[in-house]
Amino acid sequence: MSEIPLPASVEVRPVKREDLAGLADFIQPFVDEGKLLPRTTEELEELVYNVAEINERLIGFAALEIYSRKLAEVRSLAVAPEFQGKGVGRALVEQCVDRARKRDILEVMAITSSEVFFRSCGFDFTLPGEKKALFITTSEPTQG
Repeated sequence: MSEIPLPASVEVRPVKREDLAGLADFIQPFVDEGKLLPRTTEELEELVYNVAEINERLIGFAALEIYSRKLAEVRSLAVAPEFQGKGVGRALVEQCVDRARKRDILEVMAITSSEVFFRSCGFDFTLPGEKKALFITTSEPTQG
């Protein structure tokens, strides 16, 4: 990954239980814009994720959903608009990938509309051996 220096005052850390209420409020504008799927409090409690903050203000969020020893997914990446392009999203993705490595998970995927960003983080369309993920939509998502 090409390096974008993270502002020194930004801390990326695992979420704490006391972050959950603020986290729900933080992601709501992204849900309203259709950029993230809604998350219940129970889902937020179950996901393995990190937050980014500056001066105790939440400015970013990313989840790692672990499906098996073979596969995990970076989900719900969100960075406050004024901090986008400053390395915050990259730091959150790196934390997710590092966590997957430490758990010996073989592959991490991201389903995204931000292809350029994830490619800059080292993600690609193919896996070793030219495997590809293919999808089919079986129903329209419901709006929360």
